[in-house]
Amino acid sequence: MGKCLDAAACAQYAREGYYFPVDVLSPPEAAACRALLERFESAQGHALSGAQRSKSHLLFTWIDALIRHPRVLDAVEDLIGPDILCWNTLWWIKEPASDSYVGWHQDLRYWGLDSNELVTVWLALSPATVESGCMRILPRSHIGDMLPHHDLYNENNLLTRGQEISVAVDETTTVAMELAPGQISLHNVRVAHASAPNRSRDRRIGISLHYIPPSARQLAADWDTASLVRGHDRHHHFTLAPRPKHDFDPDVMQFHAEATSAFRAILFKDAERVRPTL
Repeated sequence: MGKCLDAAACAQYAREGYYFPVDVLSPPEAAACRALLERFESAQGHALSGAQRSKSHLLFTWIDALIRHPRVLDAVEDLIGPDILCWNTLWWIKEPASDSYVGWHQDLRYWGLDSNELVTVWLALSPATVESGCMRILPRSHIGDMLPHHDLYNENNLLTRGQEISVAVDETTTVAMELAPGQISLHNVRVAHASAPNRSRDRRIGISLHYIPPSARQLAADWDTASLVRGHDRHHHFTLAPRPKHDFDPDVMQFHAEATSAFRAILFKDAERVRPTL
């Protein structure tokens, strides 16, 4: 029996490449996080954009707390062990009735990491349903060779290059990972996933938290960053990120700028063209 996931859940993750749902935040806690996000967006006059979407645990103390939430880390520990780095956080927000979508892709093809053990935790702060464009998973696609991809740069694709798998995906074999606010899903970095446009009347708000063992290496760049969130880093392959003492801590802001610039360079390594920031 693990700290959070039982043997059956761990076996499903290993076999299928994903597991959901896991309750992490109560409905009031999820609503409070959403309120913090939308209060900031209202104050700045627009939704999160550009570098704000990435590594935002270096900008907001409440997101720093989320990446260290005991129940999240217990689930991750059950899958990759007690020493855990949070490599990145990314926001995935689709406005009501928008055409934004995420094409079928495998993250490991673009993230430069040498580890198959990266676990993505996707936390819902609003209902993630089929109608709102929840994530869909292609089970067992984390096994075997990586699938071929091509970069399409489609305007409405939320991915950096508009990348998509260049072979047909049998939609009848996919799984829709519907989540209530405060619930998480977990999936392997190699598993193929996508999401459709939001056709609901509410924003679809999610944030992905990406965890790796300290033994992982970055192969696409000479410098990369991560946050030590549990256990020990005995490998020192990543520059450990500082923790913000308060939102937009000036002592951390420059690090965030450098870290997100490095992350963006990794995503566009060997790309035919660089897409403007979203």
